[in-house]
Amino acid sequence: MSTSVTNAFIKQFEREVHEAYQRQGSKLRDTVRVKNNVQGASTTFQKVGAGTASTKTRHGDVPVMNLSHTAIEVTLSDFYAGDWVDKLDELKLNIDERQVIANAGAYALGRKTDDLILTALDDASIGAGMNALGLTKEKVFESIGVLNYYDVPDDGQRFAVIGEKQYRELLAIEEFSSADYVGVENLPFNQNLQAKNWLGVTWIQMNGLPLDGGSGERTCYMYHRNAIGFASGADIQTDVSWHGDKAAHFVSSMMSAGAGLIDNNGVCKMICDETPA
Repeated sequence: MSTSVTNAFIKQFEREVHEAYQRQGSKLRDTVRVKNNVQGASTTFQKVGAGTASTKTRHGDVPVMNLSHTAIEVTLSDFYAGDWVDKLDELKLNIDERQVIANAGAYALGRKTDDLILTALDDASIGAGMNALGLTKEKVFESIGVLNYYDVPDDGQRFAVIGEKQYRELLAIEEFSSADYVGVENLPFNQNLQAKNWLGVTWIQMNGLPLDGGSGERTCYMYHRNAIGFASGADIQTDVSWHGDKAAHFVSSMMSAGAGLIDNNGVCKMICDETPA
């Protein structure tokens, strides 16, 4: 096996993959509970029930809340993203081209991260606005009302992930897009169009949400950070190896991860019509 790939090259490539993954690889990882460096094939997230405060008599014992604890198991799986780099092509490559390869691997793993989180979100059973309409103002209010009903904290950690059509529907709502309601600094046109805070919820636009091809209904989600858990057993690793029979290096990025639904009451599905006009 050739040793023509230096350690410096490998370390540089690993750093670029990490940077690309953290920068643009996943849209949803930072919106959920994350547990890193998991040892083993699975891990657990703790779901703690609500406590009740009580009075006590003078010199009496402080009442015990007897909080319920539920362990939610999340199983980890291994994922890979690789590509070949021909030896003679390397003579023509520059740092920008290597960055393209690093980005491709990191983005592929980032999309897989989001797929795992979306699958966990889809395990929830509570929904709002189960009708043929798109993402209307009433459906938004109903979804927020569902979270409020289940005492989901309104602490700045509520998120909603919606499709491109649903984001355009939000832009048509005056309260979402008018400076008279949200202020100039919070206008969606002044921000990254893929994320905006409104009504205490961070709205994230992304592709790949579940679409029922028969009914033309897109499933979107509103949730609290603590309702979903993402576990990482092995952060992104990169291997660069020489294959003489192909006269090429194989660049492989990999990770071990899993996601699961921790609290069903902390997720509200929003079913939106996406039938072409």
